[in-house]
Amino acid sequence: MKNQKQAGATMVEFALVLIVFLTFLLGIIDFSRMLWTWNAANEATRWGARASVVCDKDATVVLSNMKKFLPQLTASNVKIDWYDQTGNISTSCNHTNCAGVNVRINGLNYQWISPVGFSNYGSIPMPGFSTYLPREVMGQDPDSAAVCS
Repeated sequence: MKNQKQAGATMVEFALVLIVFLTFLLGIIDFSRMLWTWNAANEATRWGARASVVCDKDATVVLSNMKKFLPQLTASNVKIDWYDQTGNISTSCNHTNCAGVNVRINGLNYQWISPVGFSNYGSIPMPGFSTYLPREVMGQDPDSAAVCS
């Protein structure tokens, strides 16, 4: 009879330790997801600026390239500013008169999935991400056709 009581106590102890262990494990996995999203947003702005400055593409094409990194991006999250030779924002920038481009992601939120306690706060706003690149040879990248597709 004593062995059955001991086996039951061991199962209860295992269940309590397992709950704590899984909570920490899910928290670590969720935090890793947040860092991955942070890195993907940073890379998406870099890639969007690169595609804009090399390929002379419009905002919808740049956004579709950025969605390869972060599928949840929308046109309201992404802002693309082209600058003319004087450093002012230009609405009619092309490969002959553009000096650079700035691609920004704003309003991106991260949603926790683990029950660690952060889920009570809802989504967490991430900081803005921005990349500025000076103009290169827009529309005529001699080394790579893949960046402009």
